[in-house]
Amino acid sequence: MAKIKLENSMALVIFDLDSTLIGGDSDYLWGEFLVQNNYVDATKFAAQNAQFYEEYKAGTLDIMAYQRFALKPLSEHSMETLNKWHAQFMETFIEPIILPKALALVNEHKNKGDRVMIITATNTFVTRRIGLRYGIAELLGTNGEIKNKRYTGEVEGVPTFQAGKVTRLNEWLKRENESLEGSFFYSDSFNDLPLLEIVENPIVVDADDKLLEIAQTRGWPSISLR
Repeated sequence: MAKIKLENSMALVIFDLDSTLIGGDSDYLWGEFLVQNNYVDATKFAAQNAQFYEEYKAGTLDIMAYQRFALKPLSEHSMETLNKWHAQFMETFIEPIILPKALALVNEHKNKGDRVMIITATNTFVTRRIGLRYGIAELLGTNGEIKNKRYTGEVEGVPTFQAGKVTRLNEWLKRENESLEGSFFYSDSFNDLPLLEIVENPIVVDADDKLLEIAQTRGWPSISLR
């Protein structure tokens, strides 16, 4: 595992979530949770979930089609029910893939006084409490539209996927009067190349083959948190 030198000056430190801070994909696993508990049509949903995940890994995912698929089950149940399910999901699917080295890295940055955040393509219902599990309150994720205290099944705003992560980050930077001076971004996926290219310290984490090849060509540090 390569050692990353953390300078003394405070910086904005951004983490991808899935397969970076956690040892799996929370979006895919939420689908598996729904299937295993028969909260959805198991056969049909599992097949679609697996197909979308393969498209994500291949870089061919239609993000709006996927998000509507992922948000539809949320629209069919009350917030009370969804929150109860999510507590079970955290215990059975997420706790086993929490990475101690990732927790240590987050805490190392926080102890320096860095501003730490997560930017993830996965919707905020699934991910916000995972971020809090790592002690990270600031999170940009794909927002599901909510009306009358229920999800509608539609996406609100720009999904935080590929270039959409840069769009949403730029909005956040302006709103928070922050800059990318000295910034870090940790990610495993070539889908995150647009954001990796604009930070001062791009760091690849347990990277997919495409991103690893790019990182080697560009001299970006490569580490493992597994």
